[in-house]
Amino acid sequence: MEMDTAITALSALAQDTRLAIFRVLVRAHSPAEGEGGLAAGDIAAALGVAPATLSFHLKELAHAGLVVSRREGRSVIYKAALEPMLSLTNFLLEDCCQGACGSLSPCVPGRTEAECV
Repeated sequence: MEMDTAITALSALAQDTRLAIFRVLVRAHSPAEGEGGLAAGDIAAALGVAPATLSFHLKELAHAGLVVSRREGRSVIYKAALEPMLSLTNFLLEDCCQGACGSLSPCVPGRTEAECV
């Protein structure tokens, strides 16, 4: 991960509403492509955030690559983008123990079960 990408992601999360949004979306996450996530109205209701405020924060999280969206009928469904978050975590900890501890998140999408040990 590039330093600029990490700074953008950390900046997006360094705000209480955006961090709360990301955490709500993580709880609603489904590993299946195109499944899981929450409609904007459900996020707003869960957090007690006005729709215009929520829209602004979702845009910031999407710009940072931490949230993806898809249209389902008339609704837009938002989902946490976990791969970028795992990349960010690994970037922050890549020099942990001078590399002796390895990746703290070995089970990222695309890896086999044998690689997740």
